[in-house]
Amino acid sequence: MPPARAVLSLRNVYKRFGHDDILKDFNLEVFDGEFFTLLGPSGCGKTTVLRLVAGFEQADGGTISLDGQPLGGLPAEKRPVNTVFQSYALFPHMTVAKNVAFGLRMSGLRKAEVAERVEEALKLVRLEGYDERRPSQLSGGQRQRVAIARALVMQPKLLLLDESLSALDYKLRRQMRIELKRIQRECGITFVYVTHDQEEALTMSDRLLVMHHGKALQIGTPREIYEQPENLAVAKFIGEINVFDSRLTGQVGDRRYSIEIEGQEKLVHSHLRLDAGEEVHLLLRPEDLRIEYIGDQPEGDSGFFGRVVERSYTGKTLDTLIELDRGAQIRTSEFFNGDDPGFAKRIGRRVRTDWLEGRGHVIRKDKA
Repeated sequence: MPPARAVLSLRNVYKRFGHDDILKDFNLEVFDGEFFTLLGPSGCGKTTVLRLVAGFEQADGGTISLDGQPLGGLPAEKRPVNTVFQSYALFPHMTVAKNVAFGLRMSGLRKAEVAERVEEALKLVRLEGYDERRPSQLSGGQRQRVAIARALVMQPKLLLLDESLSALDYKLRRQMRIELKRIQRECGITFVYVTHDQEEALTMSDRLLVMHHGKALQIGTPREIYEQPENLAVAKFIGEINVFDSRLTGQVGDRRYSIEIEGQEKLVHSHLRLDAGEEVHLLLRPEDLRIEYIGDQPEGDSGFFGRVVERSYTGKTLDTLIELDRGAQIRTSEFFNGDDPGFAKRIGRRVRTDWLEGRGHVIRKDKA
């Protein structure tokens, strides 16, 4: 595979609104042809990044380049970038075809070429035959696809999408994730997507960046972000996580360590080079843990013991909150067993919980 080529580059970008630093020494590279997502809570600066790239705001410091060309000072209408907004911003008095053709007509293209490109764009978003409908005659998902077609018909180097699925209901949102990824793959244009929805980011992205307070916390593939968070902020933002404060007691092999957790010694794997006595966090996803209902059986000294505090049925899984004997609370998640009609009656039951040696992820405590 040839090395990835950065189509979008932000170097030491700084942005301030009033007395607030929105972005501080922000750096980012987005590769040509990828679906890239900016993920983070409201107010973290992700939409500001999009507006700076689009030209709706100007940076107070640093450089933004597209295909190696600095964008500083270039007005929004001169940038080879298009944006799909949360509201879609369609013209209500125009037909679907005229909405999609608007930018092409403004650029002075011949009528025949406009018609050809509009037809291709509507085919790409699977809206053939909707040419003469108006936005009020479309569903939310169809309006969103019109907005995408209007942006793609201009053949931008970069398509920016700002929370563009948030106005849709849950089921339609899930369907549109598949459609968006298909459209991006077929057209080959680089997409930069902004969302606070972790599921959206994990299911659609080739890579994603987790942001917090104007800073880039971690960049990587969805699997890297979920399975190997580099700090507690990322681990706690992406899905549910159990955090054990631990201490390294020794090394027992190549990248294999013994650590002390809740008064017991466990073996863990880590790509880090750690030293005996070092304080670490062991991170375990709820699905990494296994539960055994022990009833009156002898408890022994292996595993972690406690009582069920709450159970939640989600359809696919049973999520269990357990209070360990030492007071800590942990969450587990297991596939629902349809042959277990008494699952809801197990609150208060004694349980033993444990995990396989290779499960879990270790980070240094100073990385919190």
